[in-house]
Amino acid sequence: MEITGECFCGEVKYQLEGRLRDARSCHCSRCRKAFSAQASAYALVDASAFSWLLGQDLLTSYVGQQGFGLQFCSQCGSTLVGVFKGVVHGVTLGCINGDPDIEIGKHIYVGSKAKWEVIPEGVVQFDEGAPESVE
Repeated sequence: MEITGECFCGEVKYQLEGRLRDARSCHCSRCRKAFSAQASAYALVDASAFSWLLGQDLLTSYVGQQGFGLQFCSQCGSTLVGVFKGVVHGVTLGCINGDPDIEIGKHIYVGSKAKWEVIPEGVVQFDEGAPESVE
């Protein structure tokens, strides 16, 4: 399966051969700020199956103390991928073109969600991160 994605302005594009896995939505205050939304929508990828097609020179990175970070388009600000120690770890679901054939399987850090957010009943959710066995 080939999956493509791009930023809002279309100047940065990527391709992924294979499938996305472990889609999740994180509701922590840091993800709300990073994604400018009530939560993130993110799925893991096999780094060896990921490649930039266009605009890699336009990427701007933010990396935190533990080596996890995000890469953004410097032109339009779209958050495209997550990285760990410089390697692509996952993609933001909002920048994928078409149907990636995946659903968000869990909502994490709902214990710190915004007071104004309402999470639907019946979804798998964790007050903090998901236990190791669920990852």
